[in-house]
Amino acid sequence: MWIFVVLIFIVIILIASNIKVVPQANAYVIERFGAYAATWNVGLHVKIPIMDRVANKVLLKEQVIDFRPQPVITKDNVTMQIDTVVFFQITDPKLFTYGVSNPFAAIENLTATTLRNIIGELELDETLTSRDIINTRMRSVLDEATDPWGIKINRVEVKNIVPPQDIQAAMEKQMRAERERREKILQAEGEKTSNILRAEGLKESQILEAEARKQAMILSAEADKEAQIRRAEGEAEAILKVQEATAEGLRMLNASCPTKEVLTIKSFEALAQVADGKATKLIIPSEIQNVSGLIASLAETTNLVKEED
Repeated sequence: MWIFVVLIFIVIILIASNIKVVPQANAYVIERFGAYAATWNVGLHVKIPIMDRVANKVLLKEQVIDFRPQPVITKDNVTMQIDTVVFFQITDPKLFTYGVSNPFAAIENLTATTLRNIIGELELDETLTSRDIINTRMRSVLDEATDPWGIKINRVEVKNIVPPQDIQAAMEKQMRAERERREKILQAEGEKTSNILRAEGLKESQILEAEARKQAMILSAEADKEAQIRRAEGEAEAILKVQEATAEGLRMLNASCPTKEVLTIKSFEALAQVADGKATKLIIPSEIQNVSGLIASLAETTNLVKEED
């Protein structure tokens, strides 16, 4: 009885110990009698006691390895320290388990060798300014080299590039000089822009003043023109009124049928008015009858004009 209970207990322990649950993003490599048998993915699996064993538990998530700084020499014989970061992912658990004995050490050594080869083809200035090129070339070389190991290289990043102390000091002096040069250039450009703006403002002000003077002169000329036109129109109208009054007087004189004596008297009155003027010389016809004859002729002319109207 006790033997039966012990056997049942042993069987339960064996079954429980051989039930395996593979978690998410993991894979188990199973060997049977020392040879590769299968790869277990996520889920519940039962291992045959004594015959099967879990040879390797593989993490399938993307992993990161931060390698220590490596001494490298540039094309112009400058020794510097460069450390890199490699992002990789295991794509084939079987190849990862049996491809190389220590995959992480192999990736580190391969990264150091590839980095030395790439930096050896570049000069110092190119090394400092060509990180993207270095990253791309390293990723391509490492991905191709690690493919037989079941590893996919996703990215390679150069984290730090540390040149020697003397070169760092020279670079700092160069950067300081460059910053001072740029500062002077910016100041000069600022002063230039300020002078241009002041000159443009002065130019605009002078143009506006000239335009204002021009408009004022135009308005003054137009005002003088208008005043002259008004004066001329007034004078013309006054002359017209005088002529009309003269003509009206002649018509009235003609209508009254003046006698010869009246015309003679009017002639003397006209002469008196002429004498009252500012003339310094006065010429009187030898025969005063000629003046009366002239007035008579004017009366007849006025009468003819009236008859034509």
